[in-house]
Amino acid sequence: MKKFLWAALGLTIFVGLAGSGWGQGASRGTAKLMLKGGAVSVEYGRPALKGRTESALLDQLKPGDFWRLGSNKSTTFSTDVDLAFGDVTVPKGEYSLCAQRQTDGWKLVFNKQHGQWGTQHDAAQDLASAAVKESKAADSAETVTINLAKEGMGGVLTIQWGHMKLSSNFVAK
Repeated sequence: MKKFLWAALGLTIFVGLAGSGWGQGASRGTAKLMLKGGAVSVEYGRPALKGRTESALLDQLKPGDFWRLGSNKSTTFSTDVDLAFGDVTVPKGEYSLCAQRQTDGWKLVFNKQHGQWGTQHDAAQDLASAAVKESKAADSAETVTINLAKEGMGGVLTIQWGHMKLSSNFVAK
């Protein structure tokens, strides 16, 4: 009977850890910002460079290809308020967030699907895309790091991996 109980306990722990995403490898990160009484958040996988460079990994993408901004499950962007990224409106809701390689940089893409595996991007579900500014960060980030910070009357979304830094400003509508 004791062997059965120990086996059942071991199986329960294994299933619990596997279901929690622990077995996915890379950790998950969350960025959150309160804006006009509503929350804006990003939940994402945090792959590590592990001795590689971000350019060696991301330069494999051709113009038009998508980067899921993390690892494993898609990056989820949630907002309780309508947002404007320049002249692009992102209504309150929950979206997958990815970056699309352009010939001259990147753009953010908000997709109506969310929660799927990060490499399963259905472009027919793209809601909107917004410009991003690319710059070189002073310090290198070993893992993908996404930050939301208050700036002026709105906020700024920043994505950093290695020395690459992408940023896009937004305001609540």
